[in-house]
Amino acid sequence: MNTQDAAARLEALGNPTRLSLFRLLVRAGHDGLSVGQCQQRLEIAASTLSHHLKTLIIVGLVSQERDGTTLICRANFDLMNALLQFLVAECCIESRCGPNEQDAA
Repeated sequence: MNTQDAAARLEALGNPTRLSLFRLLVRAGHDGLSVGQCQQRLEIAASTLSHHLKTLIIVGLVSQERDGTTLICRANFDLMNALLQFLVAECCIESRCGPNEQDAA
């Protein structure tokens, strides 16, 4: 993952409603939730949900699949894990993690 892609995904998650929606879908697991279930649990208008879903779909963090007349939304766990890995990939590369020896004394 490159910095541009990571920034776009983090920007999408930077909105409180989208972050709540994404976390809801993460909690739902691989089965996902219908659009109606998302709307009901988040207590938001359908048009608002649609707007936020579109943003998460564009950056690849959420996918939708039609099951008859129902749209099922799912978190993209592979991409979520890649984003997390991108964030921690160089953790402490220039110094050791943990408190300094002076802080411990």
